[in-house]
Amino acid sequence: MKTILLISPYWKEDHRWMVSTVKLAELWQRIGYKVVVVCMGEVENGKRKEERVSDTLTVHRVQDVFLKDPWNYGIAFGFTGYVRRLIREIQPDYIVCNKILFWTSFSVIALRLTGHKVILLTDAFVGMNWWPRSFLPKVAAAIYAWTAGWLIMLCSHTFVTFFPQPPSLLKKLLIYKKTQVIPTGIDSEKMKVERGKRKEVTVSYVGRLESIKGVDDFLAALTPLKAEYPDIKLQVVGFYKEGHPLVEQYQRDVSFTGLRDDIPEILSKTDIFVMPSYSEGLSNAIMEAMSSGCACVVSEVGGNVYLVKNGVSGFTYPAGDREALAAHVRRLLDDPAKRKALGAAARKRIEEEFSWDIVGKKYKTLFESV
Repeated sequence: MKTILLISPYWKEDHRWMVSTVKLAELWQRIGYKVVVVCMGEVENGKRKEERVSDTLTVHRVQDVFLKDPWNYGIAFGFTGYVRRLIREIQPDYIVCNKILFWTSFSVIALRLTGHKVILLTDAFVGMNWWPRSFLPKVAAAIYAWTAGWLIMLCSHTFVTFFPQPPSLLKKLLIYKKTQVIPTGIDSEKMKVERGKRKEVTVSYVGRLESIKGVDDFLAALTPLKAEYPDIKLQVVGFYKEGHPLVEQYQRDVSFTGLRDDIPEILSKTDIFVMPSYSEGLSNAIMEAMSSGCACVVSEVGGNVYLVKNGVSGFTYPAGDREALAAHVRRLLDDPAKRKALGAAARKRIEEEFSWDIVGKKYKTLFESV
């Protein structure tokens, strides 16, 4: 059995679930590989921790210092050295780094200098076409992206984006010829649900309560609808710290569930799914909602418009336009048939383009080519 070393910013930390890493590790095991993950995280009584999850999955964590929102950035000193020692120990057949510009991606430079071929994956070009909301983080991201980020991309052997990026940008970065598109995809059978009739209509957001996600727009735009539609339920599913100002402000009208591990169950009872982010990669939350047959309303950023075709498999709106968001949700509340049609089209799109049967074959081909 061949081994993949997967370098990731995080694995399953409360404050930072790295969903694409978790999902890809699961997929790669399913298609016959052993996966060793090395990431940052909280480590009790020491600087490093090794967790043997199964015969085909091991997770190594290196202690980091985490800078909270709007930075959402971890720093782990000695991370690259640990990766190099781990490579000498396990002798992986493939080395994959997920995400650019996180501290962990600096290891790509050192590995290139020592003759290793690294496959670099990303769903977003932070500081180039993905932006934080605050001014200072935007400036810092742009400087960081066109210096360190660009060098990391140049040092990769093969570059994989989760959804198509502008060819002009890839050519400007000198990585056009070594870039290909492979989405993370989703286990569509796991998310398939039978929907029964319910009086209550549930509108959900799933994700962290971070400024970039636009949860403030979700709450401000949709809580007034409760006066018009007494049967509507609004819920926010995801990690937040105690005392979060949005929770304090809206908890009378909105259900804040916190971090949950029963997302398929939650989505099976969700009628309308909203992703109001200001910047986004290829959202696993949207793919799960589409696979569950939810009618989706998403902002027109990043991979959202790659997943959701406006008016066909969901509705899209300009990020930050709260009136447009409320109008789309109001239309779906008034038209159950449209909700059902959009949900069915969304499920079909996932099955045809993003199911793991399809994506797994693409990754198998990728690894065999390196």
